[in-house]
Amino acid sequence: MLERLARWCYRHRWRTVFVWIGALIASIALMNVAGGAYTSDFSLPGSETQEALDLLEEEFPARSGDSATIVFKADAGVADPTVRQTMEALFERAAELPHVVMVTSPYSEEGARQISPDGQIAFADVQFDVGVGEIPLGTIEALLDLGEEADSQTLQIEFGGGPIAQAQFEPPGGAETVGFLAAVVILLITFGSVLAMFLPLVTAGIGIGIGLSLILLLANFINVPNFTPQVASMIGIGVGIDYALFIVTRYRQHLHEGTDPEQSLVIALTTSGRAVVFAGIIVVVSFLGILLMGFPFIEGIAVGGALAVLVTMLASITLLPALIGFVGRNIDRLHIPRLRKVETTSRQSFWFRWSRIIQRRPWATGLAGLAGLITLTIPLFSIRLGLADAGNDPEELTTRRAYDLLSEGFGPGFNGPLILATELSDPADVAPLGAVVRAVHGTPGVAFVTSPITNDLTNPTAAIVTVYPTTSPQDEATEELVRQLRDEVIPQAEAGTNLDVLVGGLTAGGIDFTILSGERLPLLIGAVIAVSFLLLLVVFRSVVVPVKAAVMNLLSIGAAYGVIVAVFQWGWLAGVVGIGKPGPFEAWAPIMLFTILFGLSMDYEIFLLSRIREDYVRTGDNSLSVANGVATTGRVITAAAAIMIAVFLSFVLGFDIRQIKLIGLGLAVAVFVDATLVRMVLVPSTMELLGNANWWLPGWLARLLPKVHVEREVAADAPAMEEQLGRTR
Repeated sequence: MLERLARWCYRHRWRTVFVWIGALIASIALMNVAGGAYTSDFSLPGSETQEALDLLEEEFPARSGDSATIVFKADAGVADPTVRQTMEALFERAAELPHVVMVTSPYSEEGARQISPDGQIAFADVQFDVGVGEIPLGTIEALLDLGEEADSQTLQIEFGGGPIAQAQFEPPGGAETVGFLAAVVILLITFGSVLAMFLPLVTAGIGIGIGLSLILLLANFINVPNFTPQVASMIGIGVGIDYALFIVTRYRQHLHEGTDPEQSLVIALTTSGRAVVFAGIIVVVSFLGILLMGFPFIEGIAVGGALAVLVTMLASITLLPALIGFVGRNIDRLHIPRLRKVETTSRQSFWFRWSRIIQRRPWATGLAGLAGLITLTIPLFSIRLGLADAGNDPEELTTRRAYDLLSEGFGPGFNGPLILATELSDPADVAPLGAVVRAVHGTPGVAFVTSPITNDLTNPTAAIVTVYPTTSPQDEATEELVRQLRDEVIPQAEAGTNLDVLVGGLTAGGIDFTILSGERLPLLIGAVIAVSFLLLLVVFRSVVVPVKAAVMNLLSIGAAYGVIVAVFQWGWLAGVVGIGKPGPFEAWAPIMLFTILFGLSMDYEIFLLSRIREDYVRTGDNSLSVANGVATTGRVITAAAAIMIAVFLSFVLGFDIRQIKLIGLGLAVAVFVDATLVRMVLVPSTMELLGNANWWLPGWLARLLPKVHVEREVAADAPAMEEQLGRTR
């Protein structure tokens, strides 16, 4: 099939290119006309927080939306007449903004507790009637403008809350550019040719353009967070360039060996192209595995990432062959002096000699590589999952400054209040609710509890209470407080009553998410590993290879997790990375990183093992095949990894958002480890130790498996290598 596809795209190159350009223009136009809006549905089915939110939406529709906080500090005190006049005018104008249903002023009777004991700091709550994803950006910008107009040297006004955090997420737009520029340099060094460098960039660029357009169209049907394009770009650019890089490298190899351009392309697509297809399928499967977690707010990331990889993979096996058809033998014509690379192999190459060094002492080198991975993984055993809050934002952001002001005036717990919600079967239930409030107020770790607010003064059917902890939202003590309230304090206080008090709010939601994700993560890991195992079993017709690949990929992921814990949780190199202050390991990050990293790790595994398998089928010599495989893929895997690392690090340094930095650094570390310690040390050493057992497959299983080959088939074989690598030790 791939042979026919390669020949058709090569011979109908103009038609193929026009189809892809047409698809790009059409997708962009369709996106501009019918593109959906980014949303953030943070619902947690099956959690107590979700039950509390559902109750709020039903009984307190005006309070079921998100809220923002206006925090201000006055040198003369917030009670100063001038300050009060300024702030009350701001509150009145804020109350008139779209979707704002209420502004609770600290100067009102209801907000009397919203002034700090020293009278220097106060805050007002801005209640919206919709969630974060449904609040127009213009509304938030108008609110921020009101604060900027009233701010002065003696009056500091800052804004906090989810809507503000969402609005200040402004992608700098330069991260993708930096990544592309880094890819240009690395490809020039790798190929030494402008034309050869040009092909992967064009292929990846068109593929990503279509993929990102389709993601916004998907926003009409599923929940797509606003940072989905950044994640999709990060992955799409990396894999798109890498996939094209492997195919172009194989094409140049056979071209340099004297094969004509069309046949060189056919061989490249039926070998490296087939490896690209299987590698891409595994990445797509890994992304879609996120859907097993059942969290709506990451559905868009899962589908968007999978879509970006799928489109770039298709571009690599269709658009790229057409572009190669235009270039033909001239692929090296615009070469850089002294950088031109000839894609041939010999036992004098660095990578062949490197493999032989590893194979001479497989135990020593294997244990050394394993020790390196274990060392990087050690911090993982101190991992603390949670959700970072505005206290982890850079100080340049208003959310961080608002957080600090609230902590200064009221204590860190005021940055993440808990919401108690309960149904009332009878108006008389308000009285026993008072006993619950008193019990909660007397609990260690609680700073302040508001009086119950009912949904109706004459015939109430529900009530809510706000609880302010003494500790910050991400503090372990806050998590313990929530557990204590749910398991001990509230059940004891409501015993013998008709009450069923639920503990909700964003802080409790973060805790619930951490618990649920921990429970569901094994399902995701098991499903992704199982599917990948089956695919590798079919491709390489070996039981040992898939098991070894899964184990090594897990080691790479563990090392990445360890580095993230050291940087983001312990604070090592925090200033270099650009994070505000240490905090927990984002509870959703293990899900996201595992799926992405497992897929990317399998990319390199397939590219390396496909060449080893190809040589093993031809020679039957495991040791020589490993050396040949490392020799033919070492430089290109290194270049591919360098491109990915550059792309990922550009996102680390190009964004102020902690979550993007965390994902970018985790991916960069894992790819670095995977391309060095794993692919170039552990793989050759373990394959040397296992010998022919690498390719063990029970006879009964061999008869059941479909015959799918990544290695080059004899019928499609090109002229033999100029120099066959002999067995050396």
